[in-house]
Amino acid sequence: MEYKSVRQTPRYSLVVDVEMTDALSEIQISARTKMLSTSGCGVESSMLFPKATSVRIRFFHQDAEVRALGRVVYSSSDLGMGVAFTTVEREDELILECWIAEYLTIPVK
Repeated sequence: MEYKSVRQTPRYSLVVDVEMTDALSEIQISARTKMLSTSGCGVESSMLFPKATSVRIRFFHQDAEVRALGRVVYSSSDLGMGVAFTTVEREDELILECWIAEYLTIPVK
């Protein structure tokens, strides 16, 4: 049986600072991404939101900020959280694409 990825876009091991806010309770956590793409991210944090939580997200990297709306698709003390973006403005998506392009051109030592 062949495994097929359900991800729409590849994710990259790009670590950036992230601030996530539960859209309902307004509880906010600060964390770091472990994976990032233009359609979602993996987040490492000691505090986790439950699966299906709607969140507002702010990413900070290289003196730039990206905002997105998302939904937590998994939440585990072992894996952290996976977030699928539900809304990303085009300007923010372009910044994400630049961060990823820069990450891909970093030489491996």
